Amino acid sequence: MSSTSIDDLLSFEPERPQRDEPERRGRAGQVLRALAGMAAVVVVLLAGLRAVGLRVPLLILVAGVLALFAVRRIVASLASSPPPAGSRSAVPRDDDGTWNWGARDALRTAINGWERPLDWSSTRPERFTEVILPRLGELADERLRQRHGVTRESDPARARALLGDRLWTFLETPPRRTPSPRDLAAIVAELEKL
Repeated sequence: MSSTSIDDLLSFEPERPQRDEPERRGRAGQVLRALAGMAAVVVVLLAGLRAVGLRVPLLILVAGVLALFAVRRIVASLASSPPPAGSRSAVPRDDDGTWNWGARDALRTAINGWERPLDWSSTRPERFTEVILPRLGELADERLRQRHGVTRESDPARARALLGDRLWTFLETPPRRTPSPRDLAAIVAELEKL
């Protein structure tokens, strides 16, 4: 029999990923490796071009290889990271209850698109008028266009009747101060009712 308790069996501690190699390399080492790689590519290209009888100025060849390495580095930094070795498929069959922080979440991107400007406008009311109010107006116009076939500009009288006086006034006259979260929630609820 084992001396493992039920608490040991039911406790969960996430495994920490082990690093295969320590990151002792500094920035200078990375730059030297990149320069050595570029030099090797330039030498090979130069030898290959001379072997077939083509003469390309060294400066153009170096600039081309430098541009190629720069594009490669940018693309590598923008690409999503591959799943860890030994992991299951990219699409989990069962929800294991953990959050994938590495995934690019469209909902999080959309929320950040509103969260940051709203945060900035809390200290500067003019930011609310310049950034948030036009976005809310665009949302209202889009809702009106999709559901009723009008916009505030195309048919103001009908749009005002559909929006209601409170929402119409809010969108047409900039507030003097940034609305409270409760007021904004009420306005968004009215927009959703359209």
